[in-house]
Amino acid sequence: MGTDDDRISVPDQGPILLALYDHALPEVFGYLLPRCGSTSVAEDLTSETFVAAVTAVRDRKVPKLTTAWLVGVARHKLVDHWRREERETRRLRAVADDTDLVDDPWDAHLDSRRAHEVLTQLGAHHRAALTLRYLDGLPVREVAACLDRTEHATEALLVRARAAFRHTYEAGRDDGD
Repeated sequence: MGTDDDRISVPDQGPILLALYDHALPEVFGYLLPRCGSTSVAEDLTSETFVAAVTAVRDRKVPKLTTAWLVGVARHKLVDHWRREERETRRLRAVADDTDLVDDPWDAHLDSRRAHEVLTQLGAHHRAALTLRYLDGLPVREVAACLDRTEHATEALLVRARAAFRHTYEAGRDDGD
């Protein structure tokens, strides 16, 4: 039975976290960097790890605060990152694999970073349509409402936007990307 008295029995570990921070920071970052392959992502995940640690300490949900526990939190943050990245990649693939297309043989594995770069190179109307449809997962009717267009005009815009995306994406591959 969880009462406020049970919560009080866990000592405040805030000072322990502060003392542990300098020692644990390089350990947590060192764990994340080779696994995510990007300094900026490792920095972000390290930050998320310590924010989660502060929250857990504040809520007195940490039985014993150690570097190993922090690395465990970092592991969970890394898995969450991979899941987000996979969801994003699946959504970006939808641009290439739209089942609404008739006779469109283009079937490619998209690199999510490259796909984001390509989206930024497109015109605002194409970028908005593709983002709303494939990244946000909105049906064409809702995309049309967001863009203040008819459904028919939105479908035509999406066809042109997919073609522009494909052209730009494939042109980047020819340049050695």
